[in-house]
Amino acid sequence: MKKKSLGINAFLNGFRSVLNLLFPLITFPYVSRILQASGTGKYNFANSIVSYFLLIAALGVTNYAVREGAKLRDDRQKISEFASQVFTINMISTLISYVLLFLSLIIFKKLQFYTVAILIFGLQIFFTTIGVEWIYTIFEDYAYITIRSIIFKIISMILLFIFVRQRSDYLNYVAITVFSTVGSNILNYFHAKSFCDIRITFKIDWKQHLKPILVIFATGIATQIYVNSDITILGILKNDYLVGIYSVSSKIYAIVKSLVQAIVVVAVPRLSMLLGKRETRQFRFLLSKVTNSLAMFTFPVTVGLYMLAPQVIDIISGKGYLRGVSSLRLLCPALLISVFSWILAYCVLLPAKRENKFFISAVVSAILNISLNFVLIPLMAENGAAITTTIAELVMLIMIIFYCKDILRGVYNLEFLRDIVSYFFGSVAIIGTCLISNGVSQSVFVQVTVSVVLSAIAYGLVLVVCGNSMIYSFINDFKKKGSV
Repeated sequence: MKKKSLGINAFLNGFRSVLNLLFPLITFPYVSRILQASGTGKYNFANSIVSYFLLIAALGVTNYAVREGAKLRDDRQKISEFASQVFTINMISTLISYVLLFLSLIIFKKLQFYTVAILIFGLQIFFTTIGVEWIYTIFEDYAYITIRSIIFKIISMILLFIFVRQRSDYLNYVAITVFSTVGSNILNYFHAKSFCDIRITFKIDWKQHLKPILVIFATGIATQIYVNSDITILGILKNDYLVGIYSVSSKIYAIVKSLVQAIVVVAVPRLSMLLGKRETRQFRFLLSKVTNSLAMFTFPVTVGLYMLAPQVIDIISGKGYLRGVSSLRLLCPALLISVFSWILAYCVLLPAKRENKFFISAVVSAILNISLNFVLIPLMAENGAAITTTIAELVMLIMIIFYCKDILRGVYNLEFLRDIVSYFFGSVAIIGTCLISNGVSQSVFVQVTVSVVLSAIAYGLVLVVCGNSMIYSFINDFKKKGSV
């Protein structure tokens, strides 16, 4: 198989993620004003419930399939047999997920108030499985799904402005969200056959697949618990209004986090392949480069989001949600921490087949997060939920570093540490720039625009002055292309 450019893949996947993020960024300001905090709270509570069953259906298949499939992608027969077995396991887990979802709706009376929304959101379970996006990740093919995303996001936005016109239309918003997310996944399934022959099979090597899939699945459950337990517990202990307020902060946090992760996720199959083939030197070089790129982007985004939190919330949801500024700022450290724990978990622990260590880290973090939620939410409401997320993310990062410290030896050298220092000084420059820019105008749009533009210039200048290796690499590449 022809090796594809990680830079192009990163651009395509990043662009696709931007499209996925633009949909809520464009629609959420409109929807939050139409539905108000109460309607937004109902939407997010139902979504948080279904997310657990989505996780059950996913069963850790994606991460396992990418790790193992990347080694087989050059042999169509082997990858077809592997993909068919994994897909069949995924269909079985999907059926189990639906059974559990229906039982939950019968048993838990509070969920019955959200039955219709939960059932609509539940359609995602089947269509996500059918979508087999892990096939596209294995083969590092992001062009098709990027084009598909453009088409379905545009259609969804048109539908949104037509069918969501008043507070009672939150179910229409639920349906449109599902359509925008998984509407094209049947097309994905048929198009995936251009890479391999995927079908239902009864010849499954359970011994080979089941243990790692279940460990990764259990890890996903634990991770999802501390990601979604904030909103779930806030909804149980408080009310829809506070869920709506916190949902704005957590949505912004999730959007930025997803964008950062999308830029580096394209490296996962390549790293898995290198580690699987014991090409240690190339693995370490690529890991260092990817981590450095991640740091260069994440530091300014985190600091900028903290400084512009009031303006961002005002633009996205309106002044009625400004109570969420404090919780968004409390989530900013979690953003910086989580992207680094993510890259070490998915680019080091999983490719190294240490999913059991990832599981331990996730379980400890989840238990800590849930415990602190029940303590801090009654005392501090949505701010307590944000604090517990940051603490859980920090514990996760510390444990993951401990479990992969032997692999990390020799990866992060003195040059990498100097670059990290330059990102710190660049972030300080962003703080000063934002403070000055906030006094330029009373318009929040002008404040954000001026702050972003001047902060980008200031950050870039600091990196140049500090001799940052990444920025000089970009400059040299640009010069070479210009001289051709």
